[in-house]
Amino acid sequence: MNQQYPSVLLENAVNELAALPGIGRKTALRLALYMLRRDVGYAERLSTSLLALRQNIRYCRSCHNICDTELCAICANPARDRTTICVVENIKEVMAIENTLQFHGVYHVLGGVISPIEGIGPADLEINSLIERVASGNVREVILALRTTMEGDTTNFFLYRKLEPFDVVVTVIARGISVGDEIEYADEITLGRSIINRVSFNDSMKFSG
Repeated sequence: MNQQYPSVLLENAVNELAALPGIGRKTALRLALYMLRRDVGYAERLSTSLLALRQNIRYCRSCHNICDTELCAICANPARDRTTICVVENIKEVMAIENTLQFHGVYHVLGGVISPIEGIGPADLEINSLIERVASGNVREVILALRTTMEGDTTNFFLYRKLEPFDVVVTVIARGISVGDEIEYADEITLGRSIINRVSFNDSMKFSG
């Protein structure tokens, strides 16, 4: 049975909120009613911030992290080790790893992982730009910090093969993170140890074999 709303305006707001990931219609209704109880200024600030985010956000020309300028704060920081690149799926992993305070290199955001079921192939990801960064000759190590799933492992192997021609060490984070877990949900201690105790890609293949 469809929910009946006393107002088309309320129904429209619920429909938009329910389109957000993890938000069901009951939660969307609760959020919409909460906004009605707040002053108009709150709704204006919320809508303005969301519109500004969508219209003005930029992507770092080097690592593809989101930022407000041409280079993100990490890539622009002269204290970061540019010879070590940590490859992640999206910006949530960048934030998670940064919170560990255990990594001092730079990142490369792929924008996803290879997933034929979802129609995502290598051409849909920021793989070519990663190869270009490594080909510059200034990179000594590439850390693969992708999700521990079949899609993540497939992407790891694809990247490893792409990086084989270059004089660069390819490592993967230690499996302190359970298979199938999302990196963004790992606690900071476990994730930090996984970064510190990373292993070579070849060794990881032996362990999984």
